[in-house]
Amino acid sequence: RRSGQYTMNHDHSKKTPDGASFDRSGSQDSLDELSMDDYWKELENIHETRGNNHEERVALVVKEPDEGELEEEWLKEAGLSNLFGESSGDSLESVVFLSTLTRTQKAAVEKRVETVTQTMRKKNKHHQIPDVRDIFRVQNDSKGKVCDGSEPSTVRTSENKNETQDGTKGPKFSLGRDEQKSPPEDVPFSDTDINLEIPFAEQAANLKDSSVGKMCKGGGGDTLLPNFRLPKDKTGTTKIGDLAPQDMKKVYSLALIELTALYDILGTEFKQQKAVKIKTKDSGLFGVPLSVLLEQDQKKVPGTKIPLIFQKLIAQIEETTLETEGLLRIPGVATRVKSLCQELEAKFYEGTFNWENVKQHDAASLLKLFIRELPQPLLTVEYLKAFQDVQNLPMKKQQLQALNLLVLLLPEANRDTLKVLLEFLQRVIDHRDKNKMTLKNVAMVMAPNLFTFHGFGSKTIEQREFVLAAGTANVMRFMIQYQKLLWTIPKFIVNQVRKQNTESQKKEKKDKAMKKLLKKMAYDREKHEKQEKTPNDADVPQGVIRVQAPHLSKVSMAIQLTEELKAGDIVARFLSQESGNVQTLKKEEVFLYEIGGNIGERCLDDDTYMKDLYQLNPNAEWVIKSKQS
Repeated sequence: RRSGQYTMNHDHSKKTPDGASFDRSGSQDSLDELSMDDYWKELENIHETRGNNHEERVALVVKEPDEGELEEEWLKEAGLSNLFGESSGDSLESVVFLSTLTRTQKAAVEKRVETVTQTMRKKNKHHQIPDVRDIFRVQNDSKGKVCDGSEPSTVRTSENKNETQDGTKGPKFSLGRDEQKSPPEDVPFSDTDINLEIPFAEQAANLKDSSVGKMCKGGGGDTLLPNFRLPKDKTGTTKIGDLAPQDMKKVYSLALIELTALYDILGTEFKQQKAVKIKTKDSGLFGVPLSVLLEQDQKKVPGTKIPLIFQKLIAQIEETTLETEGLLRIPGVATRVKSLCQELEAKFYEGTFNWENVKQHDAASLLKLFIRELPQPLLTVEYLKAFQDVQNLPMKKQQLQALNLLVLLLPEANRDTLKVLLEFLQRVIDHRDKNKMTLKNVAMVMAPNLFTFHGFGSKTIEQREFVLAAGTANVMRFMIQYQKLLWTIPKFIVNQVRKQNTESQKKEKKDKAMKKLLKKMAYDREKHEKQEKTPNDADVPQGVIRVQAPHLSKVSMAIQLTEELKAGDIVARFLSQESGNVQTLKKEEVFLYEIGGNIGERCLDDDTYMKDLYQLNPNAEWVIKSKQS
């Protein structure tokens, strides 16, 4: 059935998944029929292009997993595969990891381990099958709390109660703490503040527990989205790209567990899809995996993170003007788009393609075609359904929190490309007075390109089309409107990473000390440590940090910490000392980094209060450098 028939059928398009009519309703999700028309028209254009062009398209098979397989895969993704199977003995790293989890995160892990364990018992695999309770067995403290309404299971508590505070007044991340009551930190946050200090699932659980928990969709007479904002964090906001790769791995695991815990609390099923590998093109532009494209492009432009064709198409659209009426909505001429596509494939990399012949609407159609033709969706096979399901969460704030975690779970190439796309869409919306493309219009037109993925086969799409339409358009609106929030790593996750690093370092120190003791070298070690400490202590008095800047003319400076001193002030102080090459160094290219201690490496935003951060990580080194170096 052609999607053209849908456009006539407004009765269907008025229904949201839960059956509530949404055109002219008082809800903030209300979308009028006119803007839904944009969605169906876009879908019709997509079907037409596809009809002319790609009858030979192979549908991507999404494998139906066996019992326990999803959970096993989930534990592997979360970095906890050594909790089951042949390697279950070797879980020292997991012990450290589990000790930093919150009550709701721990419940999510327990639930999956339980399923895997039961499946293994059924299959009678000859593995060492751990009891869930053994995994979280208390070592030094037997004050286990009942976990989130599930059966009582003892939990690992922190050996030292104060240690969990990480030097801040933020929430403690101890597993042994009864977090049923809403923590006091929650109080100053208004409805539109996004609280990044308390784990999202804990916030949802507290809301559920409190009688005041308004688990309903936000009302309001217009279609405006709430003005969500991030309250300032004195220890600095951490953006994606600010942390070292080894810490980003930990962020990924924690984001996956946190998202699952949030969905568990809200009673929404979180299922990762698994794609069966299909044969894909290993060169060219359209229908080529992102990773292959980037490999090709990095040979031409070393270090590029966004496909060159994608960058060029956006530049081409912007070159004309973003004030063109109906930009992105009005399609290019299908036959012309098809021949441009073929010509680009042949000439783009040779540099012989003539861009002057490309009309703006054609370039916009090519950009959307590029996104649709990716052999796996930009939002990935694994998480596309989870992105779609965000619309089912009860509150807008929770939808935003889920999107934040999902963005953290995307592979780097997908995330970087998505970011460039969303920034471009926002620039189009900025010219809405002239181009008539409001946030709602742009979301309507772009949603089918990002969310209706050809690879799942047309049958699935047609059956779910009505359900998906309004919901995915709303998710698209969220992604454009709140993109700055979505690229932030929540503070509670960064704190958990710090805690893991601290615990790992303690264990390493203990191991090293043990080895040295066995070698009877205790005396030498003490002498060595004394020698190490003396110059440092003399060098840096209390309340002063030593900042290194190996690439600047002033390579080092002792800086006195004050209540108001910010990272940007320190960078400015160094740059003011530059003599000859002051012109070549722009302020926005140079950053202060926090390195070592309880974090791998973290690029600091200019508004980070140094004294607060120093208390959080007193053993860090402080280095000024550019993002590239």
